[in-house]
Parts: sequence; structure tokens; C-alpha cells
Amino acid sequence: MAEMETRTYLVRELNSIEKWENSQKKLWLWERIGRLPFKVLDKLTPKFIQKKLGIALDELGSYIQTGGRYLIYKKGILKKFEQVNTVAEIADLPLKKMDHAAEEYAVSRARFATWQGATTGVGGVFTLAADIPALLGLSLKILQEIAICYGYDPAEKRERIFIVKCLQFASSDIVGKQAVLDDLNHFDEKEKQHQAASQIQGWREVLMTYRDNYGWKKLFQLVPIAGIIFGAMVNKSTLEDVAEAGIMLYRKRRILEKLEQTKRPDAVQ
Repeated sequence: MAEMETRTYLVRELNSIEKWENSQKKLWLWERIGRLPFKVLDKLTPKFIQKKLGIALDELGSYIQTGGRYLIYKKGILKKFEQVNTVAEIADLPLKKMDHAAEEYAVSRARFATWQGATTGVGGVFTLAADIPALLGLSLKILQEIAICYGYDPAEKRERIFIVKCLQFASSDIVGKQAVLDDLNHFDEKEKQHQAASQIQGWREVLMTYRDNYGWKKLFQLVPIAGIIFGAMVNKSTLEDVAEAGIMLYRKRRILEKLEQTKRPDAVQ
């Protein structure tokens, strides 16, 4: 059993996350107008690309129910933690070890997303349609990796719901972020779990919002060759935002559970 963090330390870390949550409630002007240009993109994109994009989004929808081909391999992540054989055992490790592993994955995936964005930026509109579902898949991958780093198993449906909620938070506007935070703050309450499951049935709206939030930034990628730079920048930024949201929200959840443990008579205060 790993040494228990003190309650003072955990409360301090929880306060830092709550400050971050408050900072997320501010919405920049370009984020407000960023969704509108995608209406133009829809008109410019050939129908066969639209069809392929729709199929990809349908495949992502199956993630909620079964995980499908987006469910990741856990053993590779478990190897990052010494003397750990299951995801559940990670929950007993110090928070700093969880943070270190999660941040390593965040940096690695952002680097890969940069390369992916540059590659798909070469062909402009024709590769943009392939880039969007690919980036969504990569976002799901990093969120699952982060979940495991904090001791939560994405093989469980309720964790996949939490993961999509994290994805929704990263792509929402100020009103949407507050609504997601309200949901996640009560996620582990049994009476709220069924409600969360029913809300996520609107997964298509979540994913379409995620796509639309590229806005005018992604429109730069419509220009062949020049799209390499913009594609790399936007993909890197998107993955960083998703990873940050995942780390903060899963970290908060783990801290709250550790704080509950400190209430035990034998806990270190």
C-alpha cells in the first residue's frame, strides 16, 4: 500500500483544480464565432467526403456502448507503474505518480497530433475530412490513457461516459462547460449515474459540436501546402486542450476519493 497523502496536500491540489475550472468559464470572442465558418466548409466539401465523415462519426458512437476499435490496450500503460497488475491497484498510488504518467502521455499524443495535422494539411479539403475523425479517435485514446493513469478502467461503460463528457467539456462554450462540470461534480452519486447515461445518448451532438468548434482555424487547412502549418498547430492545440481537461477532471475525481479515505480513523491528517 502506498503512503497516504495528507489531507492538507489533497485539499490544496483540489483548490488548484477549482481555480482552473473557473478559468475555463471565460470564452474568447474568436471561440464564439469559430463555429460559423463550418457551414461554409459543409458547402465546399464534396458529398462523398461528407458520407465518409458521417460513417466515421457513426463508428465513434459505438464507443459508448462497447468501446469498439477505440478501446485501448491496458497492459502497456500498467507497465509504467511498478508492482501494479490491474487498473484498480493504481488508485492506491500517490497522486504525483499518476500525474507524471498522465502528463507523459499528454505530451506524446500532442506530438503525434501535430504530425498528423501537418500530414493531412498537405491535401487541403480532401484530407481535412479524414483528419477530423482521426483527431477524434486520438482524443478518445488520450482520455482513456489518462483514465487508466488515475485508476479508472475505460473497459467499463460508465468510464466511457465520463470520457465523452471530458471530450464534451473540452469542446464546449462557456454555457456548455458549466453544464458538463455540474454533471461531473455529481458523477459518482448513484442517483445521478442513470441521468448521465441518458444525457450521453445525444453523443452525435457532442461529436458534431467537436467538429464544428474547429471553426475558422480549420478553414486555413483548406489551402493545400499552407494547410500543413495550420493543420499541425490546430491539431496540437486541440489535443493539448483535450488532455488538459482529462487530467484536471480525472485528477479532481481521484482527489475527492482520496479525501474520503482520509476520513478513516487510521488515515494520515
